[in-house]
Amino acid sequence: MITEVDAALRAVVRSAVGDVDVAFDAPTKDWAARRNAPTVDVYLYDLREEQKLRETGQIERRAADGTVTRTPPPRHFRLSYLVTAWTQRPEDEHRLLDAVLARLVTLDRLPPEHLAGDLAALGLPVPVASGLPPAEERGFADVWTSLGGELRPSLDVVVRAPLAPAVQLEAGPPVRERLRLGVVDRLGTARDEAFPDRSLVEPVETPPAAPPPRARARRRTS
Repeated sequence: MITEVDAALRAVVRSAVGDVDVAFDAPTKDWAARRNAPTVDVYLYDLREEQKLRETGQIERRAADGTVTRTPPPRHFRLSYLVTAWTQRPEDEHRLLDAVLARLVTLDRLPPEHLAGDLAALGLPVPVASGLPPAEERGFADVWTSLGGELRPSLDVVVRAPLAPAVQLEAGPPVRERLRLGVVDRLGTARDEAFPDRSLVEPVETPPAAPPPRARARRRTS
């Protein structure tokens, strides 16, 4: 699921900034020192389940051959990305961030044409939000402190993606034979008869009920 989201975000960013490198590395000092070309970095800094979206039960699917399988419902996860631009001049970095922001604010979900693999097979929307405040328990300053770098202009991008569990249970093979009913009478004679297939029995038309007899009017006697 993470790989598919990364690929979709790469396609979205590329559509905004053109032929610019898109990386997913942690923007540490060592990484910044090795960078030698304009780059937009999309760093995944937080990943957690959206427990309020968790569902219970099972999803039943019936194949063309009649086989029934049951799977747990997908789980939803929140992926938080720190998007930064890296060039030789701050003006160019702002220009790249501006292009990325202008593209992302037009989206409420990742474009379906950018989804692939299991993420596309689920057929569920993948919401995306940009520029929202970070989670209460973590601020951008804490992220940069953990990375050991200086605070830079950044854009927070949150993607909520479904993940299909790998568990799949086969409920049973399709029924291919008629139900047979064994009967034993009092004399011990066994009979084995096929249970009638109701789909082959012609419907019996029930004649309409006769209307109730009309009550006769009583004569008055003078």
